[in-house]
Amino acid sequence: MSIALVLLALSAVFALVLGVVARTGHEMGLEQWTVGNRGFGAILVFLLLAGEIYTTFTFLGASGFAYGQGAPAYYILAYGTIAYVIGYFMLPPVWRYAKQHHLVSQPDFFAHKYDSPSLGVVVSLVDIVALIPYLVLQLTGLGIIVTAASYGAIPDWISVLIGAVVVTVYVIISGVRGSAWTAVAKDLMILAVVLFLGLWLPAHLYGGIGPMFTQIAKAKPGFLVFAAHGTSVWWFVSTVLLTALGFFMWPHSFASCYTAREEKVFRKNAMVLPLYQLILLFVYFVGFAAVLKVPGLKGAATNLALFKIVTATLPPWVVGVVGAAGVLTALVPGSMITMTAATLLSRNIYGAFNRDASDDQVVFLAKCLVPVVMAVAVYFTLTGNSTIVTLLLVGYSFVTQMFPALIASLFPRSGVTRQGAMAGIVVGVAVAAWLTFSHASVGKLLPFLPGPLKDFNVGIIALIANIVVLFAVSAVTRSAATAPAE
Repeated sequence: MSIALVLLALSAVFALVLGVVARTGHEMGLEQWTVGNRGFGAILVFLLLAGEIYTTFTFLGASGFAYGQGAPAYYILAYGTIAYVIGYFMLPPVWRYAKQHHLVSQPDFFAHKYDSPSLGVVVSLVDIVALIPYLVLQLTGLGIIVTAASYGAIPDWISVLIGAVVVTVYVIISGVRGSAWTAVAKDLMILAVVLFLGLWLPAHLYGGIGPMFTQIAKAKPGFLVFAAHGTSVWWFVSTVLLTALGFFMWPHSFASCYTAREEKVFRKNAMVLPLYQLILLFVYFVGFAAVLKVPGLKGAATNLALFKIVTATLPPWVVGVVGAAGVLTALVPGSMITMTAATLLSRNIYGAFNRDASDDQVVFLAKCLVPVVMAVAVYFTLTGNSTIVTLLLVGYSFVTQMFPALIASLFPRSGVTRQGAMAGIVVGVAVAAWLTFSHASVGKLLPFLPGPLKDFNVGIIALIANIVVLFAVSAVTRSAATAPAE
């Protein structure tokens, strides 16, 4: 058994033990299991929110995107920073309202704010459709990481099954506390690994970061700048805007905010998280380092850029450490997604039709649903269903549709009604799905626009449709009884 294999196994065992131990001294009622009894300080909330930055998508996708696309990859660096600025103002009132009314999920917020259980059900369904492919992404990334780091000794399906079991066990036992404790280990490891690789690979292979970019610019002119058309600056700006608005709309990120002990936690984190986002630069450096040294990767194979160059230049024990960090980038967000999806099904779907269900019944059902959610994700991961891949592309577009109604709810005199909020979300999601499945673009839909505007991210159209319908329907249905709760 190679040292890399041993390190991968130890990382999975460590995550399981840490996740289970996190329960110690706590009774896992609904609020404890889902939001840590609202007792997390700045560090744990920071790590839960930072977990959205460093997932397998970032670990593999950001380096692979830099390798395959060049400059367009910079959007991943930009959108998080803008999202944290939005969060500085938006999250404190959301947290206050959630604490006051004992809310534990994102649909809870919408249902209570707009006094509409039906709206809560709609938000739940949209959330679940977006979350399942996101969980599939984490499991798929886990399989890629373990297979690459073990030099092919472990097939991806085995690593997917083991990871699914580990996450299922500690989510059922410890809930969000298990995720938070594992996030501490994950971020320490990923920080060390990314900084080392981002500095050592350019220095070792090119003589430094500057010389690396100089050589790439000479070998591939235009690769390091935005294209004149397509993935242009206008595409960059619109994509950053859409993803920034949707950042905290992911239901697991939204619910993570409920775990805070006090509202000033969010303002502290909003000042630090943009600096933490800069660590992504070193992930880019790894992808760029592979451009000239591991040429020829195309399509989905670009996601292997990081491990291709790591296995080609570093000893097995270092590959094992990198793989162990990668395993944790899958398990931590995977656990949050799984717990959130199970909670939505139990509290906001089942609970909407059984109003008399107690908190104990809801949390028991949620725990029973954890393996069900995971089994569905494992099935789609192992079958490679192309529909899931397509749905993943609209995941961000789906959750972003919550943003207009959420912001409107924070202003009681906005005039937005429960009917308007629901109609806006439904229309926005429908338009986003249609645009993605039809492979439409702004240029094709609106050919009369000036050239640069044709490069806008097509999700902008869905968001505009949402906002127009939200205010139009609200104008028709407006009354004092349907205004958001104060």
